[in-house]
Amino acid sequence: MFPGSLELREIKFARFSLHHQTFHERSSLNHTMNQPGLKITRRSTGFAFVLAGLLPGVFNMTFDIAAASAQTSPAQPLTIFENVTLSPNFTPDPTTLRGISGGDRAANQITGRPNTATGPCNGFVDAQPDHTIVLTQFFSRLSLQVQSTEDTTIVVRGPGGTWCNDDTSGKNPGIAGQWLSGTYQVWVGSFAQNTYSPYVIRISEINP
Repeated sequence: MFPGSLELREIKFARFSLHHQTFHERSSLNHTMNQPGLKITRRSTGFAFVLAGLLPGVFNMTFDIAAASAQTSPAQPLTIFENVTLSPNFTPDPTTLRGISGGDRAANQITGRPNTATGPCNGFVDAQPDHTIVLTQFFSRLSLQVQSTEDTTIVVRGPGGTWCNDDTSGKNPGIAGQWLSGTYQVWVGSFAQNTYSPYVIRISEINP
């Protein structure tokens, strides 16, 4: 047992970095970015990584915003495991959150069941959620779509219940529909145990 989520994330990040022989660093970043209908709070853990030399093929494909940032300032760290507060008509749309998938706990242990109305609770996740999403009002439509080069899964727990998904878009999960106001916890898992992969969650009100 580890005393807190910071150690869990450090261990997951270290395993991911060691496996891919990447570079990473801790940062004291802890700030809030505000735009109309949008508030992103960086985790107090101050987790960040340097894009330079960090799986450029993967990040060029899935971390499109990060890749653009890397071209202008290669040494600038990019914070992961963000939390976000959203109101209707938020900008930018889509809003993106970033992280590293996987963990040592089966997703169905988090949910207490193997399936939900939105899909199966597959994969392995951390005990603590990767992100918290706060919706200030009811959303008539909102979608969360995970993008990664590896096989990922998702668990969302909030007002009204718990929802899972796997393989909505290729090997990546997504959940869309009507969302009540309130606080949602989000886990992004890896389908295979002991697998850690970078991902982006794209959050949008726009119909595809």
